[in-house]
Amino acid sequence: MTSLREMLTRPKALYGPFLAIPSPMVVEIACASRLDFVCIDQEHSAIPSDALENMLRAAAVHKVPALVRVPGFDAGAISKALDSGADGILVPHVSTEADARNVVHAARFPPEGGRGAGPGRSTDYGRNILKAVECARRDTLVAIQLETVEALANLPAILAVPGIDLAFIGPGDLGLSLTAAGRSGQVALDDAIELILKGAAEAGVPAGIFCMTRAEAEKWADRLALVICGSDTTQLVEGFEATFGS
Repeated sequence: MTSLREMLTRPKALYGPFLAIPSPMVVEIACASRLDFVCIDQEHSAIPSDALENMLRAAAVHKVPALVRVPGFDAGAISKALDSGADGILVPHVSTEADARNVVHAARFPPEGGRGAGPGRSTDYGRNILKAVECARRDTLVAIQLETVEALANLPAILAVPGIDLAFIGPGDLGLSLTAAGRSGQVALDDAIELILKGAAEAGVPAGIFCMTRAEAEKWADRLALVICGSDTTQLVEGFEATFGS
């Protein structure tokens, strides 16, 4: 299976959803829809470690790459997600160069970082540690989520950190951060998104974004490598509303 990190080099953006319902059944239903990847969301959900691992297994059965959005910057959470077999991690609220360096240190094996190798699922429970480390160095995708005014101010330094594979825009929290700084409205948000997209292009770092629908991403489609489009919960809400809503 082609790694998600390699897939980022394709000329067209990759599309996949957030999955927040702690169920491998939901993963299988989503993966059967021929999407490019899934992103299991531990930041805004109650997905425990055992459910995460089974969700990753379900994605692997369908040969669909799986990112994990960890709850926040925590080296242990990053290590657990990757040890469980995630193809990469998405770390929210990265706002400084130091944040970005800490993410890389936690997610990459030496000499690029400081991740430890253990007998988890990603190493076939210790049977293939050396091979797993080699594959991880080549294939693990490290994505950072840019969603604060502070991140905008520190953008060039953040994007210059070696080992960052994807600069992902979180427009919801970015909009909240801009509003708190007295810069509310769609124009301010669009300007901030434009700043990140331009900065990522200049730094040679692929960019991604969250959108509720594919149509929302169209205005940036030729500048994006990856789009997380909606979620399992939004799909459920829309389906129930369409059938039963007044």
